[in-house]
Amino acid sequence: MDKFTVVPFEPQRIKAIVFDLDNTLVSSDMDFFWLRDELGCPADRDLLTFTEEIRCPEQRANAEQRILDHELEDARSSYPMPGCVTILRYIERKALHTAIITRNCLQAATTKVKHNNLSIERIISREHFAPKPSPDALNSLADEWQLAPPEVLYVGDYLYDLQAANNANMPSCLVDHGIKKPFEHQASVVVNHLNDLTQLLTLTNTGNNR
Repeated sequence: MDKFTVVPFEPQRIKAIVFDLDNTLVSSDMDFFWLRDELGCPADRDLLTFTEEIRCPEQRANAEQRILDHELEDARSSYPMPGCVTILRYIERKALHTAIITRNCLQAATTKVKHNNLSIERIISREHFAPKPSPDALNSLADEWQLAPPEVLYVGDYLYDLQAANNANMPSCLVDHGIKKPFEHQASVVVNHLNDLTQLLTLTNTGNNR
């Protein structure tokens, strides 16, 4: 069993909120079962790692293009998740730092952000740092913003998001969309939708501008 430490969520300390993208800020209908089958990736392997380890350059390039095409198609059909607009307005009002850290490629992530008119300029993709659950991207942002790890909240919908936050010694928020997840014990706080997180921050963090 993997060892991990869940960092407490202290709303009054939060000075930055960083988001996962797919099914956190905006929708995603990526069919990973189909994609794994198409690329011959075993069910117990991480798809990106599997693709990177394909030895034949031509086969690897073909697999990468298949993933990109699927990501771009998904980006063009995406829409904001419940509470997305509200929490971004809260962040702007409180002058908090914000960014997106995604396992998507930069082209697909940028397309998705523009398609949904999200007011987040900083996008960190798998081209910039090792993908989640690596904490490298989160650590880089904390250093850039000169913030302590407990001051940065990472929000996502999947296990990799929680693991990345735990590995960076940062608090995490799991958005479960009303469906219990077997890994939710690894989250600092669990909410059904982003609206719930905004409400929680508003009630406990009133007047806490930087």
